[in-house]
Amino acid sequence: MSGLARSSFYHEPSGVESDENLRLMRQIDELYLKRPFYGSPRITDWLGELGWRVNEKRVARLMRVMGIQAILPGPHTSRPHPTHRVYPYLLRGLEIRAANEVWCADITYVPLRRGFMYLIAIMDWFSRYVLAWALSNTQDVGCCVTALQQALERHGSPEIFNTDQGAQFTSEEFTSALQRSDIRISMDGRGRALDNVFIERLWRSVKYEDVYPRDDLDGHMMSQGLGRYFRFYNTQRRHQSLEKRTPAEVYFGNN
Repeated sequence: MSGLARSSFYHEPSGVESDENLRLMRQIDELYLKRPFYGSPRITDWLGELGWRVNEKRVARLMRVMGIQAILPGPHTSRPHPTHRVYPYLLRGLEIRAANEVWCADITYVPLRRGFMYLIAIMDWFSRYVLAWALSNTQDVGCCVTALQQALERHGSPEIFNTDQGAQFTSEEFTSALQRSDIRISMDGRGRALDNVFIERLWRSVKYEDVYPRDDLDGHMMSQGLGRYFRFYNTQRRHQSLEKRTPAEVYFGNN
């Protein structure tokens, strides 16, 4: 699995922020993983307790760059693109019994020693199997479509595809790709990251078990490391919620 979006081979990782802001962004990311219900005011207070002298305006701006928000709706949450259609949430009360019934996708910020990138992953909801992933130095839709096409080519198509209301996922390019494969589109309520809880758990695992300990220098190193980690995650990492089976065992045994 390549995992690195084609455009990423021709661009340096995003790194327009100062060295101090890059350190601050990594600290914000670690705090957010622990308390995803915190918005910028509480994150700012927490940073102050840890010795950072920053104001909420700066923290809020960096959180927007990172693409993170509190899981609870409110005036601090981001909004979908104003001209994009938002689809209803289809998973409430739905019992998912097999692989390829529901896939989900999300994007997360990943720090590098000299900059940062964005990681998108597509996961099977039932098995937690990571179907495809890609790295990019922007949050544009191209990286998301690349990962989606890889997943569809390798694994067929699900009945339902669930995402948040981010502009990448509400875009015509992304939703049209789903509709061409006759996939029903589901979107979380605004600011409700817990609607996509399994991929949120994936991000915690990826970062604490792989990204943070390695502290990669550039995007190529990160791509190689993530390739190894996702192979481990899919085929060796056993989940308590899967009765101590691996995602691959559940996915290929139930589709």
